[in-house]
Amino acid sequence: MPEELLEEMGPIDYLCVEFPDGSLNGKAFPLLVDLVDRGIVRILDILFVKKSLDGNVFALEGRDLELAELGVFHGAASGILGGDDLREAGSVLTAGSAAVVIVYENLWAAPLAVQLRRNGAQVVAGGRIPVQALLAALDETEPDAASAMPTSATGGR
Repeated sequence: MPEELLEEMGPIDYLCVEFPDGSLNGKAFPLLVDLVDRGIVRILDILFVKKSLDGNVFALEGRDLELAELGVFHGAASGILGGDDLREAGSVLTAGSAAVVIVYENLWAAPLAVQLRRNGAQVVAGGRIPVQALLAALDETEPDAASAMPTSATGGR
């Protein structure tokens, strides 16, 4: 990729999503295609992985993708993800499960990211908060939050 193009890119993220045995199918993936079609994200690479019951890890391709109703992604891999990524994904998967590893650009954030870089700013930390962790944190603060509210906001409680 030319350096000028790289300077115009938005933040790049990756996800590895595990599917229990037999649940990898194409039902959720039209939503991913919709995000691409609307210019919200750009898929830079995608890898479908399977971990057999005996622990062997392999990429799903061709006919396997068609059988899982994922044919729209056949040939979509760019090669950014490689053997090390396949092994790393396999190391966190449960035997018998499958996963998708997606590397994507956040197109929606590109204008902000470009301007920040032009201003000399740089990302010094980042991360992702799983929804389950956020819900657990909110559950932990719920009694404290309710008691800290003015009585008019809680209906006089």
